Order: sequence, then C-alpha cells, then structure tokens
Amino acid sequence: MIPILPASQANPGEDAARRSCEGCSEEGTLDIEFEYAYQPIVRLSTRSVYAYEALVRGPQGEPAHTVLAQVNDGNRYRFDQACRTKAVEGAAQLGMTQFLSINFLPNAVYRPEVCIQSTFKAARKHDFPIERIIFEVTEGERVDDRPHLVNIFKEYSRFGFRTAIDDFGAGYAGLNLLAEYQPDLIKIDMDLVRNIDTDKPRQAIVAGIAAICRELGIEILAEGVETRAERDHLAALGIDLMQGYWFARPAFQSLGIVPETAWE
Repeated sequence: MIPILPASQANPGEDAARRSCEGCSEEGTLDIEFEYAYQPIVRLSTRSVYAYEALVRGPQGEPAHTVLAQVNDGNRYRFDQACRTKAVEGAAQLGMTQFLSINFLPNAVYRPEVCIQSTFKAARKHDFPIERIIFEVTEGERVDDRPHLVNIFKEYSRFGFRTAIDDFGAGYAGLNLLAEYQPDLIKIDMDLVRNIDTDKPRQAIVAGIAAICRELGIEILAEGVETRAERDHLAALGIDLMQGYWFARPAFQSLGIVPETAWE
C-alpha cells in the first residue's frame, strides 16, 4: 500500500514543510528539457541484467552536464521531482522488469514523506512496482545536514524503496556516512575500479570496502568496469554486481543490451 500522509498525522512544523514542498511545485513549469539514457547493471554470476540506471541526457542525447548546468536553487525541487516521474514513466514504457535506479538530489527534499508523493503517483499511473525502484545519491553530494540525508534514506527504505550510495570512496563523507546508515547497495567509484587488476593500493582499498560491506550485509556494486581484467579481478573479490562500458554503454531512450562477449 502506498502511504499518503494524512493531515491529521502531521507533526509540529510539518504543515510548514508541506507548504514549502507544495510552494516549490507551484512556482511554475520546469523550463529544463531532458530525457534519459538507461545503462544496465549486471549480475555476473547469473549473466543477467539486475537493474538499469536512469541517466539524465539532453533532449537530443546531449551529455548530462548540459542539463545539470541549468539546475539552480529556484528550480532544484521541480527538477528533482520531474526526474523521478520521468524515469519511472520511461522505464514502464520500455517494459523494464528489472530494478530501476534513480539519482535524487537530497538538497531538494524537505520532508521525505511529502516529497515522495509524486513518485508514488507515477508508480501507480504507470503500474511500476515501488519495490523495484532504487534511490541513489552520490557520496560527494554536498549536504549541509547529513542527519537529514540519513533520515531521507531511512524513510525511503521504510516506504519499500531500495537505497544506494553512489561513487563510494570519492566523496567527503566516506565511512562516516556508512556508520550512520547502511544502504542496500554501495557503488564503488570508478576511479577505484580503474586498472584494479594491476594496482595494489586499489586492490587493497576495494577488498577492504568489500569486507566491510559483507560484514554489514550490504551488496557491493563496481561501476566503471571497462576491461575483462577489471571484471575478473572484481569477481575474484566476490563482487557480483557490475556496471560499465565493458558490458554496455547507456542507451538513449532505450534499454542497453549486454552482448554475449561481455560474459566470456
């Protein structure tokens, strides 16, 4: 059942937060045009696609930075909301049966239980199960109030979504964030994956992160895998989920196909 927050259950100050969210949505239409490319996340052991990450692109497939450069304090909330609903709509239209991974902007979330309502609405409209949605945030996302980010994660998990920390090992929070919240997934930053088969420091760091995740019951995903040697070394470390050009590039407005050669 999709939770709707009744006004009678609002906590002190919650009405103000609700009005803030509603106010943002009523400030005007979003003047940013964008589409999505979908990149497969694979499970190596079963040679299957586990999920697709929805990656922002321009209306004609332009790089993400051409879109993100237009996001500011005045439209951040509307953009974040539009990203969620458009990703769900696109996944449903493409017939996606795997998990859908959506990046979100924590600084655009005022009250998780209020701001999530548009996602629930899109899931209902397009008949896409919320249990198949992963919300991920980059570890390097500048969040002034880290407890607020932790609260967002906990609320999303309570609602039935899966959660992920992206670019782990590249941001400012690192293990401190992990100590406060344990997501379903951790995505190892591609800079740690690059040439891991020949780089002993990277091998030691990733092996350490993998050991911590196993202890905490967190599944680990390596992103930016570009060579067979990287794939094989990561697999030897017990990392089963991978993402990167070795398997498939993001496919604009379609689901990327993993060629048979990627498994060999």
